[in-house]
Amino acid sequence: MNLLIIIPAFLVAIGVLVTVHEFGHFWVARRLGVKVLRFSIGFGRPLLRRISRDADKVEYVLSALPFGGYVKMLDERECEEGYVIPAEELPRAFNRQPLWKRAAIVVAGPVANFLLAVVVYALVFMVGQDAMRPYVDVSKGSPAAQAGFQPGDLVTAINGVETPSWEDMRMLLVEEYLKSPQLLFNVNTPDGAQVQRHLDLQNVLLFKEESGTLDKVGINPWLPPYDVVVHGVLPDTPAAQAGLQAKDKILRMNDVKPAGGRDFIMYIQSHAKEPVTLQIERAGQQLATTVTPSINPQTGAKTATIGAQLESPPKALLDKVYFIESFGPVESIWRGAAKTWQMSVVTLKLMGRMLTGEVNLKNISGPVTIAQFAGLSASIGLTYYLGFLAIVSVSLGVLNLLPIPMLDGGHLLYYLIELIKGSPVSAETEAVGFRVGMAIIAGLMMLALYNDFTRLLN
Repeated sequence: MNLLIIIPAFLVAIGVLVTVHEFGHFWVARRLGVKVLRFSIGFGRPLLRRISRDADKVEYVLSALPFGGYVKMLDERECEEGYVIPAEELPRAFNRQPLWKRAAIVVAGPVANFLLAVVVYALVFMVGQDAMRPYVDVSKGSPAAQAGFQPGDLVTAINGVETPSWEDMRMLLVEEYLKSPQLLFNVNTPDGAQVQRHLDLQNVLLFKEESGTLDKVGINPWLPPYDVVVHGVLPDTPAAQAGLQAKDKILRMNDVKPAGGRDFIMYIQSHAKEPVTLQIERAGQQLATTVTPSINPQTGAKTATIGAQLESPPKALLDKVYFIESFGPVESIWRGAAKTWQMSVVTLKLMGRMLTGEVNLKNISGPVTIAQFAGLSASIGLTYYLGFLAIVSVSLGVLNLLPIPMLDGGHLLYYLIELIKGSPVSAETEAVGFRVGMAIIAGLMMLALYNDFTRLLN
């Protein structure tokens, strides 16, 4: 992917997320009377610096390393050696604040990330986004096939919750699976009947591997059957060598009739370096030719292709499956909040299952993978990029609430202990906690970077 898209998209995402998070701390601290000394986006050498004109003289800084930020508040524990805070300013020091104020300031960062996600999701719902109705295709021998699903089934609800789009169905399936592996689907069959199908995922470990969640269930997006027609042929490819031309209709592949473009592509991908006999119709005549799918590493492809571009499905068919999902302002805000809550709960549960080994640690991603997804979503369209931004904002909010020293959740844990025992945690305990937290965060970052580079090498 073009680095001219990846790098700006990643930096904008990181900049927005960090700024919103730190602004949450900053805004609440100022409202509660705590003196803020510095608001910094990034670490390291300052690139830009501005001093506020009010009495507090807050220093606003943009630093060279964009991976984070901080809000520095007046605090007796963090004074430079030899400096004594003037007596008149001591009431505004962070460490002198009552417990509820300190907790409010700390929790404000993650809350700001959740609020950002609500706003972004609401904006996407109001603007409208491309969506697919949840028609399903079914893999043979899969749990979905054993449950009685048929190609063309339209899923209308899971465990009583409606699924208007494919994305809604996908997320709800994960959410309900994390509650119980026994799922009840409401389905409209291709002949118009309304039935229920019981999907048993008791013995299916959806997250044991890094990807392919729905593949393990045996459910894929479905399009009604349509003619596969060649739109164009790339030069010096197997399709060109086999004599394929634009407007050729693919009738059969080794005596298998394709149900549509996806069916044809999957068949080609599964026959790398194997001759495939194609029966085609050209200008009213039926012809036969042989093509050998190949993998061209120069294009970055990882699956077999023949170099033929296919025409889009008929518009009437697309109108049946695809639609624009949009809502009014009030409903969009409600849906944005519900989506944020759903993503937060699912993220937290998946993190918990990593500890039990049910979720593969390869699912942890670092800055390289995040940058790739930022670039990919930005290249597709604004609503997809906004959706990516909301997902990462939710993840950042959940991550920061984990009870790990160094994170906001670690400070909240200290405050809970203080509430119970009636006095603050000792400086020695905080120092030990800091080292433990540093080790945990460093370990997670090493694992995330290892996963990132493993993906790149593969």
